[in-house]
Parts: sequence; C-alpha cells; structure tokens
Amino acid sequence: MTDFSAAIHLLAKDDHAPALPLLPANHYEDAAMSNDNRVSAVLTAQDVTDILGSVAAIGAKLPFLINLSPQERRELPKMGDKSIGFDDKCRAYMGSHPEFIPGFVDVAEVNKDRELRLQMMRFYAALIALTDKVDDTLQVVSSEAWMADLAYYQSVREAAKRGRAGAQSIYEDLQQRFPGAPTAAQRAAAVAAQSASA
Repeated sequence: MTDFSAAIHLLAKDDHAPALPLLPANHYEDAAMSNDNRVSAVLTAQDVTDILGSVAAIGAKLPFLINLSPQERRELPKMGDKSIGFDDKCRAYMGSHPEFIPGFVDVAEVNKDRELRLQMMRFYAALIALTDKVDDTLQVVSSEAWMADLAYYQSVREAAKRGRAGAQSIYEDLQQRFPGAPTAAQRAAAVAAQSASA
C-alpha cells in the first residue's frame, strides 16, 4: 500500500481525524484508489419509482406489522431454532390434552400466531437477504465516493501548498470538514517557530 493509500485509509476510517498529511506531488499521478470500483450501475427515476411502488405493495400486504422499541426487543421471550420442536410438541399436546391449557391462554389466537409465523418465515429470509445486499451496496458506493473525495481533497491541499491558482479557496472551504486540521497560517507559524528555535 502506498503512503497515499495508507493516509486515505486513516482518514476514511475516522471522519473526525485531522487533515491528511502532505505528500509529494508524484503520489497523486499514479496512486490508485485502495479498492477497485466494485459497483458501477445506474438507476433511472422510473426504476426508483417502480422499486418504491413494489416496497409499498409489500407493505400493503402486511398491514399488521408493528415496530418494537429497543427495550421491547430485549424483554420479549425469543423462539429460536432450538425451541421450534418444543412449540410443535406443545401444539400437539394442547390439541390432545386441552384440560391443561391455562385459562388465560386463547388457543385460537395462539394457533393464528403459529400459522402467521410459518407464513412469514417463507419470505423472511428472502427479504433479509435483499436488505443485506442493499445495505452492503450502499456502503460500497458511499465508500467509493468518499475515497474519491479524500483523494481530491489531498490533491487540492497539495496544489494550495504549491500556490496554484484557485486551490487555496477550495482547500479552505473543504478543510472545514476537518476542524482539527491546522490552517495554512497556523502551519506557516509553526514552521517559523521551528526555524527560530533551530
């Protein structure tokens, strides 16, 4: 990995980090992005409209869906894979020995819950797989754009250091994203102080 790539990685991982260190100009001419362009695709406005319509149609088929609070998620008893067999046995025993069913248990509603769970499990995995792919792809395209931004910022910073026309104003504008970074005046003062103490 080049010094440029290493610096880009450092800043990309911590968006509160100070500005990238200055590097020789030739680093910018040949340095590659740290990752290949993994996603190159376009969605038309109609594509987005169609996707939103499909999502809305799925939601319309599931009007009973609810949202749980983080506390509710923690407190609700969970039926994991290991408990499915237990539930199957309880369902059978409730049918063959209903005399042991507590009075507060509504068997009809419990059976509706069981049936709904089975139906939802038929498409749950497919929806999770799709949302995982959407999330992963969104992270990749966002990362690729961010890496390009950092490369441009570093290039502008080098150009400003070399006094190229128009670079300083761009650099000062972009530098606001990294408030911990020293300004050109602060760097000049630091250099002067080092020279004076030498």
